[in-house]
Amino acid sequence: MPKTPVTVLGLGSMGSALAGAFLAAGHPTTVWNRTASKADPLVARGASRAATAGDAVRASPLAIACLTTYEDTRAALKPVSLSGRVLITLNSGSPAGARRMAEWAANHGARFLDGAIKNVPSAVGAPDTLLYYGGDKAVFDEHLDTLRVLGGDTVHLGEETDLAALYEMAVGGTLLPALVGFFQGAAALRSRGLEAETLLPYATKWLEMIISVLPMYAKEIDSGDYSDPAASVNIFHAGAAADLELAEEGVDVDWQRPMHDLVRRAAEAGYGDRSIAVLTELLSVGAAGSSTTAKRP
Repeated sequence: MPKTPVTVLGLGSMGSALAGAFLAAGHPTTVWNRTASKADPLVARGASRAATAGDAVRASPLAIACLTTYEDTRAALKPVSLSGRVLITLNSGSPAGARRMAEWAANHGARFLDGAIKNVPSAVGAPDTLLYYGGDKAVFDEHLDTLRVLGGDTVHLGEETDLAALYEMAVGGTLLPALVGFFQGAAALRSRGLEAETLLPYATKWLEMIISVLPMYAKEIDSGDYSDPAASVNIFHAGAAADLELAEEGVDVDWQRPMHDLVRRAAEAGYGDRSIAVLTELLSVGAAGSSTTAKRP
């Protein structure tokens, strides 16, 4: 069966990986990048180089934009007719940005999906690589076989076009704090002449423990019942001073202060004996989520 022709716009490390996966799977692949030389390795593998973004879009019924932001995508496609084309964005951005992008795409005649790749470029095309999408389910179903080329764990989150961006930011919020926590630990060890590599077995076990308790915390959050804590707000509040005392080992711990302030506010609001998951209530804004929704004694 003939493979769907695909266009990839944007050939950074991720965009190049996407185009490479389509080529490896036998899809006729057209590529475009502002810096045309970035297409050279892909052209050597059989891709067609488009001189302009318009030429690239016209070459295929399915265009995948892997530019840095939604704004970059709109700027690249501003002069281009998208009538009759499917446009899928795989870039960074907020849910609000995804909604604006969806409206823009509709106004320009495109059928639209927004997606996110939950792995590194080298993992593109692997059976367990996760990509999720929000938007027109009919578009997703029509191109599912093609999209699975990019990762075997391919999910449609729902019809709302901002869902991929929403989940991307919801999941991604754990990344920088986790990494900075590891970097802080490495800095503390280095102050004693120890190598960061010696931290790995213990940091890995710690992260596995965190993974193991997430279902418990999700259940507490969904029920609004924080009354049977495995770890209370007061426990974290009491540990704040020791966390900050690590500065005496020659480590900058100021990045932790806003998190400790959040815990302090929870304790002062009367949630000291509640599960630490009650912080969700302080982080929720508006009628649908506020600190008053948590069940008190």
